[in-house]
Amino acid sequence: MSERKVLNKYYPPDFDPAKIPKLKLPKDRQYVVRLMAPFNMRCKTCGEYIYKGKKFNARKETVMNELYMGLPIFRFYIKCTRCLAEITFKTDPENTDYAMEHGATRNFQAEKLLEEEEKKITKDREEEELNNPMKVLENRTRDSKMEMEVLENLQELKELNQRQASVDFEGMLGTYKELEQRTKEQEKEEDERETREMLERALVKRLRDSDSDSDQESSSRPKKPSTDRPTDILTTDRLTDPQGLSVGGVKKAKVESWERSVGGMGGGGALGSLVVRKKPATSVPKPDTTVTPAGSNTQTVSKAAAIVPAATKPITAQNGSSSLSLLGAYSDSDDSNNSE
Repeated sequence: MSERKVLNKYYPPDFDPAKIPKLKLPKDRQYVVRLMAPFNMRCKTCGEYIYKGKKFNARKETVMNELYMGLPIFRFYIKCTRCLAEITFKTDPENTDYAMEHGATRNFQAEKLLEEEEKKITKDREEEELNNPMKVLENRTRDSKMEMEVLENLQELKELNQRQASVDFEGMLGTYKELEQRTKEQEKEEDERETREMLERALVKRLRDSDSDSDQESSSRPKKPSTDRPTDILTTDRLTDPQGLSVGGVKKAKVESWERSVGGMGGGGALGSLVVRKKPATSVPKPDTTVTPAGSNTQTVSKAAAIVPAATKPITAQNGSSSLSLLGAYSDSDDSNNSE
């Protein structure tokens, strides 16, 4: 399958371009081109306005026997959008513009006509001054007189406006100066206030940083190890009342490290404060119903009298803690009676 966009064409070996017949077209032939209206125009037949930039399918031809400095001039044919009347215009390379020929009139052309008229007057004047020096003097005198009249009229208009106007220019200038000075003072106050706020914020930030540094230092300091340990209760002495209630503990002056964990070697005095002993019920000794001689009764009574005061005093262990109760006293008395 052949390519859709062919760049190179095939020429056979026997191709002879001289054998190709040349077309003999007329020089004033017309081409169909797409263009836009170069200016605003109005149709003479129906009065329809055709604005600048409207697109047409126009016929283009070269104007015969008309050149400008060797440049050809082209003519365009368009049709009115309403009545289909033919409108023609051609190029104007001298003025870099287009010139209207037939079928319509160009709108907004008054300024262009005025400029053309002024150019024509200036050209005629230059031609007159070129050959007549007296005409040059007359024209200069007339121009200076006209300028003086214009300046006088302008001065009269200014004076008239000043009379009618009640505007105090000095007051306006003074007000403007005061306003400018007040604005500068406000800007200066705002700058001082912003500077003061910035310094305050910097001071607060510095204080916060110093507080945080002091907190970090205090937190980074090593804590002193407490001398109290859970096993110190084993090496403390507590005072108990006769009912076995704890009153308070007093630490020893110096305790060995092995005694803190194991305890002292002196018996159960240290462990006695951890154990609550059950109070025995006080029982009254039953009277002996056996018959004994008189001598033996007196001895028994004297022994009982000696036992009673001993039961009222608590027995203290070597380490100072209460460890015995009345039950121990009664058990000792019973043992002595049994031994007798």
